[in-house]
Amino acid sequence: MTMTTTTTSTTTTPAVITCKAAVIRKAWEALQVEEIQVDPPKSSEVRIKMLCASMCHTDMTCCNSGFPVPFFPRIPGHEGVGVVESVGEQVTNLKVGDLVMTLYLGECGECLNCSSGRTNLCHKYPLGFNGLMPDGTSRLSVGGERIYHLVSCSTWSEYAVIDANYTVKVDPRLSPSHASFLCCGFTTGFGSSWREVNIGKGSTVAVIGLGAVGLGAVKGAQMQGASKIIGIDINELKQEKAKVFGITDFINPKHSDKSVSELIKEATGGLGVDYCFECSGVPALVNEAIEGTKIEIDLDQLITHEISLAEINKGLEYMKLPDCVKVVIKF
Repeated sequence: MTMTTTTTSTTTTPAVITCKAAVIRKAWEALQVEEIQVDPPKSSEVRIKMLCASMCHTDMTCCNSGFPVPFFPRIPGHEGVGVVESVGEQVTNLKVGDLVMTLYLGECGECLNCSSGRTNLCHKYPLGFNGLMPDGTSRLSVGGERIYHLVSCSTWSEYAVIDANYTVKVDPRLSPSHASFLCCGFTTGFGSSWREVNIGKGSTVAVIGLGAVGLGAVKGAQMQGASKIIGIDINELKQEKAKVFGITDFINPKHSDKSVSELIKEATGGLGVDYCFECSGVPALVNEAIEGTKIEIDLDQLITHEISLAEINKGLEYMKLPDCVKVVIKF
């Protein structure tokens, strides 16, 4: 790694850094470790010396298909942790030496979504689909050739430039290895069961898919007091790991001809679970998650009038009343 700086009488201006990074030049090709150039951060950005980066299946999809948009060459990676090496002049919440995690979604703290407390889909700093920084340019190159970012991050590099709004400070007591994967997978599942859903004590839960996202959902459900947590995966090796995180039951759908929803109901006395989290990313399993969940609706509240068949015309009159919701004919 090499770096040059421009020095004046009062300040030192960060300059281009040459370092190593994993570059993919075409979908389905192997990544190559190349020497790249990383530009200094612009006004709202920070340049980070990466300590650890984690690998997510989204990165694999990026390498195989170009997700979310097939721009090449590019540097994958959206999970990572590192030390701030330099900051743009408008950055006030971070300083050189801070330990930070990268985020693929930014947060302004002011837009409708951010202030709602219900979602992290910020209007001002959304997911970057174009392979570039928010200003439409790249900070990465190889001998003058532009290299695309992955969702404004590209953490599979010794250095990365990120908009400060796409970072979060980390307690330095946290292991960099652990911090590197708390940016996405595990916390996606954990936040879903621990924060987004009001899982009451004694509730029953099923989690389909026991990867990092699924294990996060398991742990969140356990911490909320769920009494029964069913882990579902076709990989038998996931069972022991999931037990550590809190599952009470394990189902391998490969061992049965029944559907996942039927297996869930079978494990709950025919009732289904209170909450089901689909964490495998397989679209067909979304319906299975719904089918395997208890649906409790007070249908009595819909019945406002009951009549006999002989009163059918009276029933038609009832339907005109302002308080009528549903008329039931009893035979």
